[in-house]
Amino acid sequence: MFLGFFAWYRGLALGGVARIGQIQLVQPVLTLGWSAVLLGEQVTRPTVLAALLVTGSTALSQRSRLVGVRRSPARVDHLAGAAAPSVPGGTASCVSGWRAQDMPERVDERRQELYGLLGDLPERDRPLHAETIAEEERDGYILEKLLLDLNGIEPVPAYFVRPRNATGRLPVVLYHHAHGSDYLPGKDELLDGRTVLQSPSHAMALTRRGYAALAIDFWLFGERRGRTESEVFKEMLWRGQVLWGMMVYDSLRAVDYLVTRDDVDANRIATFGLSMGSTMAWWLAALDERIKVCIDLCCLTDFQTLVEMRGLDGHGVYYFVPRLLKQFSTADINSLIAPRPHLSLAGVFDRLTPPTGLDRVDMALRRVYADAGAPEAWQLRRSNSGHFETAAMRAQVFAFLARWL
Repeated sequence: MFLGFFAWYRGLALGGVARIGQIQLVQPVLTLGWSAVLLGEQVTRPTVLAALLVTGSTALSQRSRLVGVRRSPARVDHLAGAAAPSVPGGTASCVSGWRAQDMPERVDERRQELYGLLGDLPERDRPLHAETIAEEERDGYILEKLLLDLNGIEPVPAYFVRPRNATGRLPVVLYHHAHGSDYLPGKDELLDGRTVLQSPSHAMALTRRGYAALAIDFWLFGERRGRTESEVFKEMLWRGQVLWGMMVYDSLRAVDYLVTRDDVDANRIATFGLSMGSTMAWWLAALDERIKVCIDLCCLTDFQTLVEMRGLDGHGVYYFVPRLLKQFSTADINSLIAPRPHLSLAGVFDRLTPPTGLDRVDMALRRVYADAGAPEAWQLRRSNSGHFETAAMRAQVFAFLARWL
């Protein structure tokens, strides 16, 4: 009996307490059956009728719960596995009516729905072009300065770094720079770091461990700066475009570029960033299955909690996607990453990621990854810190990459 508890609790973890726990109501019926077979106990007609009533009630309650979820007009059947109250104005909520075996069909459909919210985007399969502007030897690595034609609207400056003496195809990290209301650094953050990041720079830290890395300038940043964020956001809105959508599009095309390189292992691509770069990491991983590992620092923000706590002004206008909350929560988007490995690092004093919101997302993703048979692939780790990378976070990032990439 003691060993049986291991199987029982494993079943609860995979299927959820609310669903699997109902099976325990059938235990008295099984006890009656085995007592008659093994011990010769007499089972009377009233006992049999009572047993059938219990079994029927259990089956009916399970069916009613699932049907009620699917038909309720106040809910949308999303992928994330934990319930979240709705936000006034029609915000979507997560429900627990999906099953792991339904995931492949639903994930493809939901991924297309998410991409469809990103505005009028350039053709996804338009030709790419890359020009090498310069190549330099740095401290332990080679730096390529690139100009990429990703979107057909404006060229995208980029850096590609690789270990100096590396041969063959390398695992690669698509590095996303932060916002920080500072439009100057952009992709230079990969090489030079910034005050909220640990030393050495990620270019040096990654290449020392045998990884290559690519960083692009997002719209408005680095060598693409010159107009204000609000100006570009408004112009794009008029044209049917979404600033965040255009940023995501460039990141998707950056993956397209990476897989064309002879020195990149297309089966070992990770995505990583802090703050705005964190948000880009999990959006990109949700939309592109070629991303094998996702690591986000300090910006796994639950949209609903942000509204409830009146924290919207903590994020720039780039962050906002029309109609998003009608169809997706933060947990819904991140559910599209499962079962691929995903590490999220957060500071408990970070006002951009309120702890109650982290709890909501964590509860949902624990369920999703358990149902997908990969509970260990989702990790949320918190530290007593704010909106910055700690030394412990840096160590956790590289431990996760070493394990999964």
